[in-house]
Amino acid sequence: MKKKLILSLAVGILLSSVSIYIAFRNVPLSDLLDYLATIRYIWILPTFLVIAAAFILRGIRWQLILNASTSVNFQSAYHPLTIGFMINCILPGRIGEAARPLILNRKKGVSFTTGLATVAAERLFDAGFLIIFLALALTMLPMETSLNVSYGHYHLSRETLEILGINLVKLCVVLVAGVFIVAFDKTRGILNRIVIKIPDFLLFFLPPSFRHWVRRVVCERSVKLLNHAAEGLLLFKYPGKMAACTAMTLVIWILTALSYYVMGLGCPGLHLTIFEYAVMMVIICFFIALPSVPGYWGLWEAGGVFALSLFGVSSSSAAGFTLANHAVQLLSVILLGFHSSVSLSVNIRQISHGLPSSSDSAHL
Repeated sequence: MKKKLILSLAVGILLSSVSIYIAFRNVPLSDLLDYLATIRYIWILPTFLVIAAAFILRGIRWQLILNASTSVNFQSAYHPLTIGFMINCILPGRIGEAARPLILNRKKGVSFTTGLATVAAERLFDAGFLIIFLALALTMLPMETSLNVSYGHYHLSRETLEILGINLVKLCVVLVAGVFIVAFDKTRGILNRIVIKIPDFLLFFLPPSFRHWVRRVVCERSVKLLNHAAEGLLLFKYPGKMAACTAMTLVIWILTALSYYVMGLGCPGLHLTIFEYAVMMVIICFFIALPSVPGYWGLWEAGGVFALSLFGVSSSSAAGFTLANHAVQLLSVILLGFHSSVSLSVNIRQISHGLPSSSDSAHL
């Protein structure tokens, strides 16, 4: 496992380096280095503090979602959350999303399926905000249809943003429908009965003993998983808690945009408002939804250059700020996640390669 982790990190570093080269191949290296040398890096500390504040609020929000079904204190929510985000920064496949409920399962005995459902609920709040803000940005900003930034075989443009936005809306509609079907007893009861009856409908031509085996091994376990998932979605039964999560989501993303703004105070050639940094943040969030390397290197930079070009920022300034800000954002998340892994005595190597074991599956 250790060799696999080292190999994964080495491949990730190599792919990240290649991705940065692809993103900045049209920016003279000397100009980029000159710009990076002019940044006042003293602004990294206040930027880190703003990022940390956003993650504290993320921890409170996840705790609220979890507490709709089980009693979890702040530390039990915050530490797995930051560890999960850290794993997303250093390893491929966004496995940090699964690492969070896995850690919660091992440390607090919360069902893995329940925890995973709460992560999906949390992401639903984030996706809703991003969709709304992107719609506002596309409406309010004069974005030329000819504006195009190439990254590998991707062409980042207004059309790309619109396609990503439409796809995210479709995904959110499916998720919302699934959430409400599973979260509420009546609709879930109907779904459970359908699942139990599947062998009789689809395997009617097979012996009853085999259908009984399928029902017991597959269908009944599926119903059990659905019921555990429903426990992670209980928040949606409480309008007050949903409103609180919505308000926290807004503040979380404002703080994230503020971290861009604070970092920008130390970067020459940037005179943007916090709203413009928020637009940049949302555009980057949509572009890094495309398949990318660990840490989103390259695609993040291409998205940042595209966004800053909307506000007349030169290519060298845009490249320099985007690269420096990306490094600070990821380093901050890694430091927060490392602190949490030490606090919980979590072995990142085991979590990264682990799936619920036989002992864990008892909680499923």
